[in-house]
Amino acid sequence: MKDSRPVDYVARHESFEVWFQSPLGRALLASQRCVLDKELGGLTGARQLQIGLSHRLPLATGTDFVQRIITTPAWSPNMPDGVAVCDSDELPFPTDSIDLAILHHAADFSDDPHQVLREAARVLRGEGVMALVGFNPLGLWGARKLISRHHQGPWGGRFMMRSRMEDWLRLLGFTVESSATYFNRLPVQKRNVAASTRAPSAKPNIVPVGAYYCILARKRVPAPVQRGVNWRKSKVMTLPGAVGASRGCLNRVPENHDNSNHSPEF
Repeated sequence: MKDSRPVDYVARHESFEVWFQSPLGRALLASQRCVLDKELGGLTGARQLQIGLSHRLPLATGTDFVQRIITTPAWSPNMPDGVAVCDSDELPFPTDSIDLAILHHAADFSDDPHQVLREAARVLRGEGVMALVGFNPLGLWGARKLISRHHQGPWGGRFMMRSRMEDWLRLLGFTVESSATYFNRLPVQKRNVAASTRAPSAKPNIVPVGAYYCILARKRVPAPVQRGVNWRKSKVMTLPGAVGASRGCLNRVPENHDNSNHSPEF
């Protein structure tokens, strides 16, 4: 019988944060940092916001933004400046105030992943960029998720289809600029230190079976429709036969008082 109890994602994301200290977790984080540094390195702006699980996992540190903010769902002592304690689906930031939003597995560990995307879209300004990182249900990592008997580490999160996330972004008014999967490591811990410290690669997978996906999307805002000019009737000059001309001007032919001296021309 399927367990109908609600999922405690708070406990699960705490386990996921601890998992990043393992050799496989460090390798995954190194890959994600490499990919985001490559994809977002040339961006500039006023504010960069990272929405994730912990302030101890900063991403895209090479971007040129005046202010970098990281959200975390739980308070902890000695937190540095620029950290906001809040839930991913209820951000304490004004609308249209962020230039770059990075969602680091925020939707994977949320009761309402769609609301997480809506909140990120709300605070993102027009033409701002969103980088969405999530686990890929296809491939070996997705298979490990299905057969796993415990919910520790990444196996306690959601593995949602990349195409589904792209559809949600389009519904929120975004244009998907790039989308790919990364990280081909087996979902097992390796004792080989050399294997766990191998240099990460930012090259996307040809076959979309990587451990995680990274979607880059831009928020599109339609140009405002200008109000029509309120023409005054007294200032409108009508033309004979023109649409909207006054009745007195329609089909009016100047009267010829001297018809005797002129014959009709054929």
